[in-house]
Amino acid sequence: MSKILAFGASNSINSINKRLASYTAKMISPVESVIIDLNDFEMPIYSEDREKKDGIPDKALEFKKLISETDGIVISLAEHNGNYTAAFKNIYDWISVVEKVVWNNKPLFLLAASEGSNGGNNVLQIAASRFSRQSNFEIPLFSLPNFSENFSDSEGIIDKVLNDEFEVQITNFKNQID
Repeated sequence: MSKILAFGASNSINSINKRLASYTAKMISPVESVIIDLNDFEMPIYSEDREKKDGIPDKALEFKKLISETDGIVISLAEHNGNYTAAFKNIYDWISVVEKVVWNNKPLFLLAASEGSNGGNNVLQIAASRFSRQSNFEIPLFSLPNFSENFSDSEGIIDKVLNDEFEVQITNFKNQID
């Protein structure tokens, strides 16, 4: 059975992106899902000086180990000022010094959700551009705008057009991890 890692790239306790990542993991069956919270991987802000002085934090090594133990990764990106959240960027910086190929060339499914009409598209495009440079796979992308209007924890993605696009992208991802 395939195993996927899923997380919302936010440290918000009530992260809509964590909700979307968790929902997505449940929709990718049959797989074993490991759903993590970025708050469990809080580390000092990355710097070369800190790395030289203190080494790589155990939490960065633990995060990287989770990546290596999976067949695919689902990331739902929160957007702060048009880019990654500071929490996600810091983890990304630390794990990139553990191993340069950050996602271990695993299939990725990138999502973004926001309460606005842009749906986190800025950060989604930034991540897709960056992560595709280290991937042998085409990365499926999905943006969910107006989250509160278009998502329900009990029903999932409510808008039919958005749900149809979501299903296409899930199928693309599933084909890569099978």
